[in-house]
Amino acid sequence: MAIKGEELALACAKAADEVKAENIRVLDMRGISTLTDYMVVCSGTSMPQLRAILRDVAGSVEELHGAKPHMTEGKADTKWVVLDYIDVMVHVMHEELREYYTLEDLWKDAKEVSWQAVAEN
Repeated sequence: MAIKGEELALACAKAADEVKAENIRVLDMRGISTLTDYMVVCSGTSMPQLRAILRDVAGSVEELHGAKPHMTEGKADTKWVVLDYIDVMVHVMHEELREYYTLEDLWKDAKEVSWQAVAEN
């Protein structure tokens, strides 16, 4: 059975970290949004890096945990892609778009989940 919830969000954050995604944040959206339980937001500085983040997050999470995105919205060329795992949404954004849209400010009431300890294991 595929992992869900916080465990899946942490696995996505760890996979993003392994491919050098920047400014990775995991937000607990429970009780704040009906869209998802957790949101992972990370950025890259170039098109090749965005493609690598998308490829490696989806690939690593599927390989290690059997979870595939239910849907993917956008392409690396659009500089913002969402991997939708239902209870986890992973936003991979070019740093310029991330600064412009400031998703974290839109969801400032969400509790941040620490993922760095998971990445060290």
